[in-house]
Amino acid sequence: MRIEEIVLYQLSIPLTVPYHLAFGDVRAFDTLLVEMRGDDGRSGLGEATYLAGYTDEDLAGGWILAQTLASQLCRRSLAEAPGAWRTLLAEHPFTVSAFAGAVDMLAADPLLAPAERLRVPVLGLLNATQEDAIAREMDALFADGYGTLKVKAGFAVDEDLAKVAIVQRRLAGRGTIRVDANQGYNRADGCRFAERLAPDGIELFEQPCKAGDWDSAVAVARVARVPMMLDESIYGLADIRRAQELAAARFIKLKLMKMGGLQALVDGTATIRACGMEPVLGNGVAAEVGCWMEACVAARHITNAGEMNGFLKPAARLLAEPLRFERGAIVLEPGWSPRLDPAAVARVTRERIVV
Repeated sequence: MRIEEIVLYQLSIPLTVPYHLAFGDVRAFDTLLVEMRGDDGRSGLGEATYLAGYTDEDLAGGWILAQTLASQLCRRSLAEAPGAWRTLLAEHPFTVSAFAGAVDMLAADPLLAPAERLRVPVLGLLNATQEDAIAREMDALFADGYGTLKVKAGFAVDEDLAKVAIVQRRLAGRGTIRVDANQGYNRADGCRFAERLAPDGIELFEQPCKAGDWDSAVAVARVARVPMMLDESIYGLADIRRAQELAAARFIKLKLMKMGGLQALVDGTATIRACGMEPVLGNGVAAEVGCWMEACVAARHITNAGEMNGFLKPAARLLAEPLRFERGAIVLEPGWSPRLDPAAVARVTRERIVV
């Protein structure tokens, strides 16, 4: 198949409520959307949503690189596409992954075509900070079918511990908790939090310190009373193996936007297990296309709650038929694939280019 046309969209997708993270509030998704059309009339979609504090890439730089890649790929065969970005993946994984996703969809990767109806449970996010509001939010999430809840930390140790303790008291055996610091602690605070964190109901504690600070990751892991997970520190197989060698984590989280395609994501989950650790998959800062692709991989390669809940945060969806979600799970239907709603996309488009 030959790539006949590529349409690039620069999007700003407003969120229903701000997404509160240790390194700042997210009020809109800055997203590169790639629509790739083949000479047989079919289309493939891929996305990258850039997050300051998580990646060194940003939408402005990704937009420039995307135009270059689109020009190189148009009128070429799908088989030639990976060669255009192979040397770029290490420094530009988000932008490359948007193109790789579009190629995977256009090539009809079997991972994206389940033969039967599949449910992919995802975690629910606790936004409340006061006890009464936390209790109400937890009740609502469990009533909606969620079995795993995420609590954000990384702000101030004592306040974070108090919030987690409230959640633990209200849990009452209804599910499990993941605590995510999003790189918010220095080494001393990360160790203090981990040492004092009671393990009751907690599945894991995620990324306490800066992504590149492996010494701090190891220090926290040594004193932690709960299993550790690395996310921002992981960009490929070498990082997975380094986490094993240093005994820095028992869980590793992967995201499509960092791996450069579906098969790379699958290879990552296999490597994690081969290293004696457990893979977690999913992106809380991604729109429907990226979350759908991650769910397709998670359905076959993950045994815990997925984190691909980013598509639930925007105020509006971009697809003609929204990604199906019910009772705390993404539902993958045979024969379903994403199609853009042109009017919905136009409302959040900053710039559009056809190559």
